[in-house]
Amino acid sequence: MADTEEPQFNTLAERIAALNKQKNFSSVGTPEAARKKGPPPPPPGRPAVEAQGRSQTAPVVTVNGSTHATAPQAPPRPGRTNAEAPPPLPRRSTHNVADASSPPPLPSRTGSFQASPALPPRRPSTITVPKPLGRRNSASSEASMQSTVSSLSLTKTISSTTSNGSNGTIVHKVPPACDMASLPPLPPTRRELEAKAKEEAAAREAAARQVPKRASVSQPVATPNLPPRLPSRPARPQASASTEAVPRSAPKPAPVTVQIRGFGSRTEPPRMPARPKIDAAADDAPPPVPMASRPSVAQIQAISSRTPPAPVVSNDCWVCRDWSGPDGVAAQYPKERLPRNDPVGYLARNLCDPFPSYNDKARAIFTWFHHNISYDTQAFFSGNIKGRSPEETIFYGAAVCQGYADTYKAIANRAGLECVVVGGHGKGYGYTPLKKGETPPPANATGHAWNAVRVDGGVWRLLDACWGAGHICGDNNLFKKEFSPVQFTNSSERFGNTHFPSDGRHQFRNDGRTITWEEYMIGRSQGPPVEVFGNCGQEGVAEDTIEPASKQISVNSGQVVRFQFSKLCEHWKSDSHGLGKPPLFLLQIHGVDGRKDDIIPIETDGYWHWADVNARDLGAPGQSIMVLQLTSIDGQDARGVTVREFLSKKGRCGMAWAYVARWDLV
Repeated sequence: MADTEEPQFNTLAERIAALNKQKNFSSVGTPEAARKKGPPPPPPGRPAVEAQGRSQTAPVVTVNGSTHATAPQAPPRPGRTNAEAPPPLPRRSTHNVADASSPPPLPSRTGSFQASPALPPRRPSTITVPKPLGRRNSASSEASMQSTVSSLSLTKTISSTTSNGSNGTIVHKVPPACDMASLPPLPPTRRELEAKAKEEAAAREAAARQVPKRASVSQPVATPNLPPRLPSRPARPQASASTEAVPRSAPKPAPVTVQIRGFGSRTEPPRMPARPKIDAAADDAPPPVPMASRPSVAQIQAISSRTPPAPVVSNDCWVCRDWSGPDGVAAQYPKERLPRNDPVGYLARNLCDPFPSYNDKARAIFTWFHHNISYDTQAFFSGNIKGRSPEETIFYGAAVCQGYADTYKAIANRAGLECVVVGGHGKGYGYTPLKKGETPPPANATGHAWNAVRVDGGVWRLLDACWGAGHICGDNNLFKKEFSPVQFTNSSERFGNTHFPSDGRHQFRNDGRTITWEEYMIGRSQGPPVEVFGNCGQEGVAEDTIEPASKQISVNSGQVVRFQFSKLCEHWKSDSHGLGKPPLFLLQIHGVDGRKDDIIPIETDGYWHWADVNARDLGAPGQSIMVLQLTSIDGQDARGVTVREFLSKKGRCGMAWAYVARWDLV
């Protein structure tokens, strides 16, 4: 096709009009023109068209039935002819021109592209792959073979898989050729192993089902497979029957090669041969007894005559338990040496941490109060009782029952013990027992406080740290610091004889009963109880076993009166749990009509103590009957003195004793 002759224009206006016309023909009706959006609105403050030297009115040109505005022709400048007109503008593409009102495009300029410097010649790789001839099988083009090389990677090291040769060809590195025959065999799959195991199992079952053939006894026996399957036991041969031979087993298998995934193969060692069988005639007989290890008759008799050792029984009795450990620790921390900050935590750590048992922890705290806290008799008798915190009570060194209980609970809780304060009534100082037949007063379980602590085995134990530290004695109402361990070791039943809680759930009796207020006030004596002195607990005398329980004894009953009491527990010993050797207990009577005073020893079997006396021989009404403890004889300690030694020196030397219990004769 011949080239189209380019029209010639004489003026700039004709060229502009022709360009606009060409633009309209090329953009109207094309998909690109339809997809293009109009130019954005001009920004505010844009100079008016007159400022650009253009006319406000543009002539309208109709093209293919549509009207388009054409730019007006610029009049020639004065003083310049057509020959002096400027050269025509260079031809440019108008596909991106959206509107005739947009500014003219910038003139084209020469590109500034410079070729990259040539790379130094490179040594071709050892293995080259020729460029494929003809059409490639895939849809990729030849350019994809060179995609690993770019202008950005010219200054970087080419990868090891693809490189450029010195002549511009693409060189690819490939791995060396591999001999498939030299590769190790693949391990068997799981399906193959299972199939092989099934085949072996089926083969073993088939071999086991085979009927053994009879053979002569002299025929050798082959070694069976492992695990050996026992043949059926033949019947016991008769005298006329021939002996059956042992059946022949399967031949010994060859070593088995096992494929182990990931570790190649290994060969199992040959299986051990089975033990030779005993003669069929002796199959039913037991194996022979080894005579070397058989004991003799003398050895059997010696073993049977031995006495079995007594079983070791753990002693959980609090009365006779050895409390020397916690008692010794409690005496090492006087209140004067305690730190001023957090004395409760200090005592909880030092008193309780050395002992893993909750019993010992509770005992150490109980004993510490005896050494460091006195009863505040001044505040009690003056009625000026002040509430103090546990820290203040510790440094003050004195408190009433509520202060004892609150401080004990604070230390026990910090040591990890579960402890509560129990409030109620106590038969302590100022208590007046009921007379015989007297009606109990209305319930008023107030005026005293003690503690309940959970110890080993989850058992709740009741204790009174206030009464355990000492007691009030004498007419001057002074506090006597005297340790009373029974206020810690007493059972809940014995503790309940002198303590009645306001909450019945805090009785914690072992028999499960909850006694009433009337039962507590009347007691077992049905009147004034026997008067008991403070050394009862130290000598191991159980107060609730003292008889007669009532304080008043009739001398005209015509009966035999038994005076008796027992120890705190059946395994209580005076030398290990008391103050030394066993003391001798005596009964002081006054004879018929009170005319002959006498002291008779009380019998004992080691646990019970008793003495039987006629009522008329006790004395006259108004007199008192006393149980005494012999303390000294002829100026020497009387502990351990027997009844015979006492009777031999009775009335011949000086003696001293202490009171244990007292009754009144009526």
